[in-house]
Amino acid sequence: MRLAFLSDIHGNARALEAVLEDIEKRNVDQLFVLGDIAYRGLEPERSVELVRGLDSQVIKGNADEWIVRGVQDGEVPDKVIEGMNQERAWAHANMTSESVNYLNELPREITEEYKGINIHGFHATPADLFEVVLPDATEDEMKDRLMVNQLADVYIYGHIHKPYIRYINGKMVVNTGSVGLPFDGLAQPSYVLIDIGENGVQSSIVRTNYELAGLVEDIEVSDYPQKNVLTNLLINASV
Repeated sequence: MRLAFLSDIHGNARALEAVLEDIEKRNVDQLFVLGDIAYRGLEPERSVELVRGLDSQVIKGNADEWIVRGVQDGEVPDKVIEGMNQERAWAHANMTSESVNYLNELPREITEEYKGINIHGFHATPADLFEVVLPDATEDEMKDRLMVNQLADVYIYGHIHKPYIRYINGKMVVNTGSVGLPFDGLAQPSYVLIDIGENGVQSSIVRTNYELAGLVEDIEVSDYPQKNVLTNLLINASV
């Protein structure tokens, strides 16, 4: 059984297409999307359309919540909230009400069992769409904030845009990284494969390429607000 997990598309439909093409070659049995589909990217509507066309389980991320109701005080630093809400307003204006409602109604977690391996998937933490747990968090932090489902063998999430795999007390904690906006210094989309077989479970982080230069050019001639912010994030792959 081969499972693919992707997250944090952020309106980058071109990166999503590249990832989906790569997944298509790898004999994946089930696909999961862990949120943040449309906000902060040039193609929010097409990104939602692509996700809705997949045979996949999809859950909500914090940026999906932002599309629905905007960025609120305390969720981001005060100095950036105005600009981020400009980006949100642009995305919302370039989406159909049907797509916005789709994001609003997404569930918040995945619990699945395959061949005796229990998987718990969520966007940031099981309790909070906005909480940040970084790769270098202590084991106690990960246990308290990510590993709350005692039945799970694999915990997998997105949100931080930094892919990693860790093992704690015989269990696996995995971050998918980001399809559309990587923050680990490598400007390539990432996703995760999990293989479940007779001898247990294995995971791997997969990177692929897409036409980033062309996307940057199109952003520069578009009416997207905060163009410099978006292009710098895409090119530098860091915040």
